Amino acid sequence: MNEEILLVDKPEGISSFGVVARVRRKLSEEAGMVSVKGKDGVVREKRKKVKVGHTGTLDPFATGLLVLLIGKGTKRANEFLKLDKEYIATVRLGATSTTGDPEGEVTVVRDVRVPSRVDVEKAVEKFVGETEQRVPSYSAVKINGERAYKLARAGKEVEMPVRKVRIDEIEILDYKWPDLTIRCQVSSGTYIRALGEDIGKELGVGGYLTALRRTQVGEWRIEEAKRLEELGIDS
Repeated sequence: MNEEILLVDKPEGISSFGVVARVRRKLSEEAGMVSVKGKDGVVREKRKKVKVGHTGTLDPFATGLLVLLIGKGTKRANEFLKLDKEYIATVRLGATSTTGDPEGEVTVVRDVRVPSRVDVEKAVEKFVGETEQRVPSYSAVKINGERAYKLARAGKEVEMPVRKVRIDEIEILDYKWPDLTIRCQVSSGTYIRALGEDIGKELGVGGYLTALRRTQVGEWRIEEAKRLEELGIDS
């Protein structure tokens, strides 16, 4: 941590914006009060506002590294947008979710052949390198000025864009049907939810994420991050 960058280990069940709001409130409280002269000429004491922004969202169910920019550091946001990232994800095979994660409506795929470890290894290998990935409908991408997830929640079907992404490495950490745990190093803009779904499709059994943890952004590691409780913030 320095005066412009704060590394936070985001807990499950809170949005990235929720983390930003809590950190902003805490830092503003610590910054104290400032005298402000109103249009009526009256000087009033107001809490000093501290600017805080994040450099890449994590879904509410996900945990892990959020790189927050503070004060003048918020002007550096563009420096962080294209940084590579590392994640650890658990894919539940044999089922699908409308959102690609536990927050959606889950459907179990019946009468599937349980893939072997070799099957899984071969399927995973196909996604290493440059690949095309369809942006999930439940994402913050704007479609005609509207957030895609808002359109999806409203039941509106839209054609989601396909993007080229780069997956540098996928390591199988554990596989015990129906759960597959992987560590992956990817380019910015890669959706791990979409990767989990694609692996399930490749195996012919379906798949969705049950857990996701971001462990690295550029040069910063999760081991350097602080939990909200360590910052004196109620999570």
